Amino acid sequence: MDEKTIMGKITFINHDKDYATIEYEHNGKKKTISGNISEKEQEKLKLEKIIKKVHQFHVGDEVSFIITLSGRGDKMIADCLQFHFNNALDNLINKSYVENRFVGYLKKVDDDYFVKETGSYIFFPLILSPWEKRPREDILNEPVFFKLENTGKPDKATAAFFRSEYIPEYMYALQCFKKKTVLDAEVYKVTPHGIFVNVVDNKIQAKIAVDKVAPLTVQIGDVVKVVITYLGTSKIIVERV
Repeated sequence: MDEKTIMGKITFINHDKDYATIEYEHNGKKKTISGNISEKEQEKLKLEKIIKKVHQFHVGDEVSFIITLSGRGDKMIADCLQFHFNNALDNLINKSYVENRFVGYLKKVDDDYFVKETGSYIFFPLILSPWEKRPREDILNEPVFFKLENTGKPDKATAAFFRSEYIPEYMYALQCFKKKTVLDAEVYKVTPHGIFVNVVDNKIQAKIAVDKVAPLTVQIGDVVKVVITYLGTSKIIVERV
């Protein structure tokens, strides 16, 4: 087949091996072909000015490509993949602005978690808080409620559990943050740039910025009094008192 540009739709993605199955039409017949969707391949296409920016592919992506022989010469593959649009993804993003609650199946690839939205089969990386309980093995491949985040960049949108479960130390830290409780924090590391302390046992840790004028006056093992001035789902800020 000559190297003319063909339009197709991604129908399956193997996130572990970084390849996608693309369905397209040729001479009135539906056919499928595989293509490399790794970030490394996208960076190469960007360097060659074939694409303008690196894209994270999803099921439902409408793409253009050329058909060429694989490097090993044993099969035909889709090359020079370029993303054009994904109506299903756009619909989910738009819905999230009205009601950000979806149902999907929890998946695990190596040590990373994903959620596959039930209607579109689009995979979203599941981002967990450092203080969030890891998903139980018995809920893998089971339906879960989730919400979309980072929707300002649709191809990089991520998922988070609609209701997260946090470790007890985080819940205690949250109470201390709300009450402005003074805590005894043990220093476990000291660098020229900061003092690192265990705020709640060794589960909730924070960095205290070093005063550029005053010299360091603490050592590992010392206990300093701190108050939590900010506590989000992925960031904590404390100050000495």
